[in-house]
Amino acid sequence: MTRIPSTQALRALESFARHGTVWQAADELNLTRSAVSHQLRLLERDLGFRLMSRVGTRAELTPQGIAYAADIRRALAMISGSATRNAARGVTGSLAVSCPPGFASSWLCAKIGGFVSDFPDVSLSVHTPRRLDDVSNPDVDIFITFGQGNQPGMQVELLKEVDFTPLCSPALLNRFDSMADTGALLGATLLHLGDYEDWEHWFRLAGLPVGAAQSGIRFSDMNLVYSAALGSQGIAMGDEFICQDAMQAGRLVRPFDLSLRSVRSYFMIVPPEKAGNPAVAAFRDWLMAELIEDEAL
Repeated sequence: MTRIPSTQALRALESFARHGTVWQAADELNLTRSAVSHQLRLLERDLGFRLMSRVGTRAELTPQGIAYAADIRRALAMISGSATRNAARGVTGSLAVSCPPGFASSWLCAKIGGFVSDFPDVSLSVHTPRRLDDVSNPDVDIFITFGQGNQPGMQVELLKEVDFTPLCSPALLNRFDSMADTGALLGATLLHLGDYEDWEHWFRLAGLPVGAAQSGIRFSDMNLVYSAALGSQGIAMGDEFICQDAMQAGRLVRPFDLSLRSVRSYFMIVPPEKAGNPAVAAFRDWLMAELIEDEAL
């Protein structure tokens, strides 16, 4: 093939690869489902190899499609990053960002220097609210929330869906005679954020008595939950996104290969009166590029 496929088709593929469903890709791209499916079929025709296969009623990427989508994600991240760097010229002012403590400490703080480097004339401050979906602070320009994105009258954009799975330190795992099945959790110390809800959902998925999830230690802050898990004090219901570095480094491990898609997700929310701030647009573009690059890696 000699000509470059349409950018819209490539974006449709990247979005489908990230979400796994046509309807979610259509929602993100503000297209109809049939339009996304049409773009994917045209892309297959142009490329000359199959991107999609049918498994029952579900469409999935072929191995070639997965590899190609990963290449496209890296290319789109590079394009977006270039636009962000060039747009930095002339962007000034102040920017206040609010985000959950776990997101801030485990992901954003490890990358935020890149934004400062790209936009040196923007005065940046980061805030962590007590409630993960709080958008009440009038001094904040951009809210990153963990919830269901129900904020009427505000600009709402999905950032990342979340899978939860039990996580613990290798040292704690070694204390158990066996973690061959999920029943081993009935004798473990469970670590909770706020309430028992996440563990209750996972116990139900695993076929364990839900009432047994209502034990252990409750914390008011996700950082405390992960500190206790890293310190071998119990097993946390971990957010696979913000725990990815600790998992890759071996500081946290998965005792079971069973994940639960959370009913809550990370959203970016901008009050309408803040949308005209050039620093808001700059941060939005930078953040999306970082998430795309992170997904590709």
